[in-house]
Amino acid sequence: MAYKPWAIRILAALPGIVLLNNAVGLILTPQRVIESLGMRYLDGMGLSTQIGDMGSFFACSSLFIIYGAFRDKPHWLMAGAYLLIAAAAYRLMATVLHGADFAQQFIGVEIVIFTWLVVASRFLPQASED
Repeated sequence: MAYKPWAIRILAALPGIVLLNNAVGLILTPQRVIESLGMRYLDGMGLSTQIGDMGSFFACSSLFIIYGAFRDKPHWLMAGAYLLIAAAAYRLMATVLHGADFAQQFIGVEIVIFTWLVVASRFLPQASED
C-alpha cells in the first residue's frame, strides 16, 4: 500500500496541534481553558499550580507529538500518547478511589488520542538516527 509520508506526518501531528491550543491558551486566556476542563479558576498558589502543571502537561505532550510527527520519530509520538493514557488512568482512579465525578468526556478523548497516536506511530516513516 502506497501512502504519502507528508500526509501521515500531518495526521500524526493533529492531536499535538489541538493540545498546543490549550498550552497557549493557558498563557493567554487561562480562565477559559481551566473552566473548559471542568475546574474552578483558583487564585494564589492554587492558580500557579493550575497554570504551571496543566500548562506543562499540554506543552510537553503537544511538543512531543509534533516533534515526533515531523521528525519521523514514533517513540516521541508514543511519549505524548503515554502522557494522555496516564491522565485517563488517573481520572479513573480519582473516580474509583476518591469519589470524583466520572469524567467520561475527557477520558474518552484521551483514549481516542492515545489510540490515534499508537496507530500513527506504526505508519510514520522511520528516521535512521535520533
